[in-house]
Amino acid sequence: MSGLLRDLFKDYRFIIAFGVVLALLSLSLLSIFSPFDPQRALQVPRAQPPSWQYLLGTTWLGQDVFWQLTHAIRNTLAIALIASLTSRVIALLIGLVAGYRGGLVDRILMSAGDTTLVLPSLVILILASIFLREWLRDLVNLGLLLAFFAWAWDARVIRSQVLSLREREFTRVSILSGMGTFRLVVKQYLPFILPIAFTTLINNMSWAIGMEVTLAYLGLGIDPSVPTIGNMLQVAIFRQALFMGLWWWLLAPVGTALLLFVSLYLLSVSLSEYLDPKARVQRIGLR
Repeated sequence: MSGLLRDLFKDYRFIIAFGVVLALLSLSLLSIFSPFDPQRALQVPRAQPPSWQYLLGTTWLGQDVFWQLTHAIRNTLAIALIASLTSRVIALLIGLVAGYRGGLVDRILMSAGDTTLVLPSLVILILASIFLREWLRDLVNLGLLLAFFAWAWDARVIRSQVLSLREREFTRVSILSGMGTFRLVVKQYLPFILPIAFTTLINNMSWAIGMEVTLAYLGLGIDPSVPTIGNMLQVAIFRQALFMGLWWWLLAPVGTALLLFVSLYLLSVSLSEYLDPKARVQRIGLR
C-alpha cells in the first residue's frame, strides 16, 4: 500500500486532485458542527457579502452560505456514493457471471445491459422525478435510481476482462486442482477486476453529481429544502442572485461543483494511467 501511494504521489495531477477532494471532504465533515439549521431561513442578516464573520456571505433568505455549503457537499457526495457503490455491485455481479458462465446466461445479461445503455437516461430520470416525486424526495432513493442507469457499460468492461482471464493457464490449473467457482472468482479474478471497479467508481461519482445538479436545476430530484450543490444552485438562480448583486451566493455552488468535477477527473486519469502497465512504465520507470 505504501508503495502504491508513493508511486501515485509522483503524479502532480494526483497530488492536486487528492488535496482538493480531501479539502471538500473536510468541509462536508464540518457540517456536523454547523451552528445553523440548513433548512431554516432568516437565521443571519440577509445579503451580507463575504467577511470574517460570514466567510462566504449570506443569502437573500438569511442563510449562511459557508455552513449551508458544508451540508450541500455532504448530501451531494452521499448521493454520488450511493449511486456509485450500488452500481459497482451490480456491474461486478453481472460482469463476473456473464463472463464466466458464457452461453445463454451471457447473452441474456448482456442484452439487459445493452438495453439499459441505449435508454435516454436523462429523459427517464426527469419522467421518474415527475411521477415518483414523493419517493425521490429522499436522497437515498435518488442514489438508487441513478445506480440503475450506471452499471451497464462497466459490467460489459468487467465481462471482457473475465473472458480474457478465463482463457489463461492459471484458470485451467485452478479448475483441475479442484478449486470451486466461487473461490476461483474471489481468489483469482477479483484482484484483476477490483482496480477497474475502483476507477469506474470515480467516473460514476462524477456522473451522479452531474445528474443531481441537472435534476435540481430543473426543479426535480430530492426535497428542494435539503441543501445539495444542485439545490443551492437552483435557489440562487431562481432568486436571481446575480441581478441582486449577490454573486457569492451563486459562486459557492458553481465553484464547488467545478472543483469536484475537475478533481474527480484528474483522480480517474491518474489512477487509470497507473493501472495501465505501459503508461505506468512511462510514468514511474522500470524497476
